Amino acid sequence: MPPMRSNTLNDSVNIKLLVLGIASVGKSSLLLRFTDQQWLPEGEMNPTIGVDTLEHKLDVKGKRVNLNIWDTAGDERLRAITSSYYRGTQGIILVYDVTSRETFDAISWWFAERSKYAPEPVVKMIVGNKSDKSHMRQVSTAEGAAFAAQNKCMFIESSAKTAVGVRETFRKVLERIIDVPELCSTPKLTFKAPNDLANILK
Repeated sequence: MPPMRSNTLNDSVNIKLLVLGIASVGKSSLLLRFTDQQWLPEGEMNPTIGVDTLEHKLDVKGKRVNLNIWDTAGDERLRAITSSYYRGTQGIILVYDVTSRETFDAISWWFAERSKYAPEPVVKMIVGNKSDKSHMRQVSTAEGAAFAAQNKCMFIESSAKTAVGVRETFRKVLERIIDVPELCSTPKLTFKAPNDLANILK
């Protein structure tokens, strides 16, 4: 009888994460900090058009994770097409800016609108970004945590500028996904933009 394969780093899993939130909450900055340990001032970051995708590999809970992250635009024109991005998604990160009440209120819209596209048991994390700007805060930590608990999501505050909470954000989501066997069986996906993207951006 051949030996049973142990759960080592030879085991790999393909995971797709979708990052949502309206423009300027710092979604792309969080990804840059997580993948490249870099931060750029807001004025130097190029706005996301449609969706940007990136690949990242890391070890999580004894598995080699091939991570595919979809960074979506927050542009109003593009909200109508993001439903097609949910296919094969195992985790969703919803981001708001703690210094902007408007971006926090928008999370309710994103959550209600998008929950119908995301089959359970997809893992959800709500992230209050820009926590370094405490003097400008409009949304308290307690308020963000309460909203997340009400919607059965994980919650964390982060700062792409200082790196606080960034690594934890992604690792906690990935660990939770790995703990759900049916989520880890999704095949590796490649990005294909919706056919109507070009028309919407005209």
